[in-house]
Amino acid sequence: MKLFIVSSLVATAGAWTLSPTRLASFSPTTTSGTSLSALKPGEKVTLIGVAADSGCGKSTFMRRLTNIFGGETVGPLGGGFDGGGWETNTLVSDQTTVICLDDFHANDREGRKVTKLTALNPKENDFDTMYQMLSDLKNGKTISKPIYNHVNGTLDTPETIEPTPIVIVEGLHPMYDSRVRDLLDFSLYLDISDEVKFAWKIQRDMEERGHSLESIQASIEARKPDFDAFIAPQKEFSDLTIQVLPTQLAEDDTKTLRVRMIQKEGVQDFSPCYLFDEGSEIDWKPCGKKLSCSFPGIQFKYGSDTFYGNDVSVIEMDGSFDNLQELVYVESHLSNTATKFYGELTQQMLKLADAPGSDNGTGFFQTLASFKIRELYEKRAAANKAKEKVAA
Repeated sequence: MKLFIVSSLVATAGAWTLSPTRLASFSPTTTSGTSLSALKPGEKVTLIGVAADSGCGKSTFMRRLTNIFGGETVGPLGGGFDGGGWETNTLVSDQTTVICLDDFHANDREGRKVTKLTALNPKENDFDTMYQMLSDLKNGKTISKPIYNHVNGTLDTPETIEPTPIVIVEGLHPMYDSRVRDLLDFSLYLDISDEVKFAWKIQRDMEERGHSLESIQASIEARKPDFDAFIAPQKEFSDLTIQVLPTQLAEDDTKTLRVRMIQKEGVQDFSPCYLFDEGSEIDWKPCGKKLSCSFPGIQFKYGSDTFYGNDVSVIEMDGSFDNLQELVYVESHLSNTATKFYGELTQQMLKLADAPGSDNGTGFFQTLASFKIRELYEKRAAANKAKEKVAA
């Protein structure tokens, strides 16, 4: 089997040393309190990077991804506070470990007030420690990883992370540092347009957190220079990009989304999904008797393109689903989805029907990308097992 370390955008450049007073000997546990099994003899590590800005759907994507790999327990490392756990950003399931790269911030919140730098700036992240720890995990070693406490902005006592078959690392700069980037076997980027990002932040920060429109706008504008300089350029290195844009189906529609899944050609153990006929140019409006569509409808597109100089295959969905059960009609026209049975994509979408984006292309392509990651993992696991048999 292969170990997946999904590395999400988080930059690091300053050095953060693990002082003896911060070291801990926590034992990783699932929500049920049982210890996670360490990497078994012969298992290899596959590193996958997932990059995105804050508030761009990383948490929802991680939830979809961990559910694809199965397992009955999904929850915080240590079981959460009810189980005697601690403040952690690490999510575990039976097979997966999700690590937030915010844990490699060089300074706490008060320290950044002194430096006057944002967490998006590489100088506020410790890439040396990030690289060393991901390298150790890839080699099947247990690590003592720092914790960035999002509640109070402090750097907390480190936690012990043992390698599991799949390790997912998500944050701000997984592809920024060349050493970390070279560890990755597959990389993803969640690319949210400025218009959509602003609308999402209004919903989250104004409606859910009580922030003012002016403060949200100021926050976005303050982060934008660093985002454009240090985060966005990582798209060049992404093997799969999920791009979220405003709809083109109707003017002045700020709720409907157009989502594109941009798949790089020539990636080892990864073959792009396609619509109808591989290599063709497709423009399809499926609304009719088999797919219910409210205004402004649904439109799918498929074709070849270039993205940051790389040949890519692109599937696009513009619009929303009225009835998720009817998604199986669209699924039946897709090929190379990496599903294991007819309707698995639709089934998985229905399992998380209440999750953000489940009625549009964000959830649709996040789920499809999760299946492709599972396929890549299983291909490499099988290849490794075959090598072991030959060696024996």
